[in-house]
Amino acid sequence: MYENLIYFFIAISLSMDAFSLALVYGTKKISLKKKIILSITVGIFHFIMPLLGAITGSKLFLKYLEFSDYLIGIIFIILSIEMLRDKEEITIIKLKNIWSIFFFATTVSIDSFSVGLALSLREETIFKAFLIFSITSCLFTMLGLKLGHKLSTYLAKKANFLGGIIFLIIGLKYIFFNN
Repeated sequence: MYENLIYFFIAISLSMDAFSLALVYGTKKISLKKKIILSITVGIFHFIMPLLGAITGSKLFLKYLEFSDYLIGIIFIILSIEMLRDKEEITIIKLKNIWSIFFFATTVSIDSFSVGLALSLREETIFKAFLIFSITSCLFTMLGLKLGHKLSTYLAKKANFLGGIIFLIIGLKYIFFNN
């Protein structure tokens, strides 16, 4: 149960990029069909990217299992620093075809590759975590698109800040409280 809660908080943090960018895109005229396709695509990418990270990590980190909690903590802290850095402007590309939707999904899910690397160091099954990441990011993307026309980009910056803080807390937990 405790593990599922951690996975859910990680999923929320991973979904903040998608949510904040979806808020911005929600201010544009996007059809409901594109909103659904975009949300599902982001969800799929939030399953595939950590899976690829876990596969890569299981091959790379096999000899470092005794230091796994420290490595996981460091990866989460690096992700939190990246999310907390002040980003100037968000570049908006038009969602006119499937390739632009894939580009959007890749951009907002690339950090989940690193989470997959980190979680590959755990011995328990992580398929459930990737499923939680996928569903959460899909829902957060749709929520961001729906709320986008009502809210300003101000909330987008707050969402990234919240995600960064959650990653920082999880990283510190792995470093100081798992050993």
